[in-house]
Amino acid sequence: MSKYLSEKYRSLTAYTPGEQPQDQKYVKLNTNESPFPPSAYAQRLARRASGDLQLYSDPECKALVSFAAEKFGISNDQIIFTNGSDEVLNFAFMAFCDKSRPVVFPQITYGFYKVFAQLNNLPYEEIALNNDFTINVNDYIGIDKNIFIANPNAPTGIALSLEEIEKIVSSNPGRIVVIDEAYVDFGAESAVKLVDKYENLLVTQTFSKSRSLAGARLGFGIASKEIIDDLKLIKYSTNPYNINMMTMYAGIGALADAEYFDKNCKTIEENRQFTTDRLDELGFIVLPSKANFIFAKKDGLDGEKIYLDLKARGVLVRHFDSDIINDYIRITIGSREQMEILIKTLEEIL
Repeated sequence: MSKYLSEKYRSLTAYTPGEQPQDQKYVKLNTNESPFPPSAYAQRLARRASGDLQLYSDPECKALVSFAAEKFGISNDQIIFTNGSDEVLNFAFMAFCDKSRPVVFPQITYGFYKVFAQLNNLPYEEIALNNDFTINVNDYIGIDKNIFIANPNAPTGIALSLEEIEKIVSSNPGRIVVIDEAYVDFGAESAVKLVDKYENLLVTQTFSKSRSLAGARLGFGIASKEIIDDLKLIKYSTNPYNINMMTMYAGIGALADAEYFDKNCKTIEENRQFTTDRLDELGFIVLPSKANFIFAKKDGLDGEKIYLDLKARGVLVRHFDSDIINDYIRITIGSREQMEILIKTLEEIL
């Protein structure tokens, strides 16, 4: 830290991304990436766009917006594309939260919410989960604060029902409710169908998981036209050209290839059930997941030790230092071969 760093950032604790080690080849189950390559059609469109990289990309992403709006059954002015869903989430913190409009989110959830709150110097509150790691919907009813909820939640994988989400949104009409659906395509129900009913609802999603474009960095938000206009105000005040040309066309290809998308999501759900069943046989406790990962522990074993033992044997999973969840490891669901290697390695460790 240099002496020139602004005082407002000196106490900031940055988000810790998942490991991307280069020292050896790992079975990589730590960052919730897809084990499948991008759609061949997405790759083809991206390559074609690469021939025009001397030009600026379209700041309005007209081609992608039009295609996605039709796909999701919304109007063109109800969607904004961003550099990963992290960017639209940060835009929401910037646009709708301040000292008189504080933020709440679960105590155990996506770690970037806390970072965004601190980065933007916002008052925030973390609400404890139930003992079974579910979100207590009643804690968010009529609290008159801006709310950020990952659904399914991370790192637990547990999802709220659409009815529960609607209770939260409808009871806080004077505040924004953001439902972060990064993992919704693996078995949960999307709240996109509620955006026309509630003007205070913002739904965010990403192409990183179910559409195999983590390296392309593409996310989006869906809401009322007025909310999207607010987010565009922030975008055009920071980085109008936030989506590069190749990523935009890769996004169109990923959305267009519905058959590939459906097949991959189904495979992940099948592999998730296979892994859950095998871990159960080994005596692990596995939380019920609707995401492309599972959260598991084995009584009597330290979560960090399991993580380190797996890493030493070439299998990467994610471990969190929080006292509440440090007995658990988060395991990305990969190919069947990868999951079989994980189980075999755990058997050797045990």
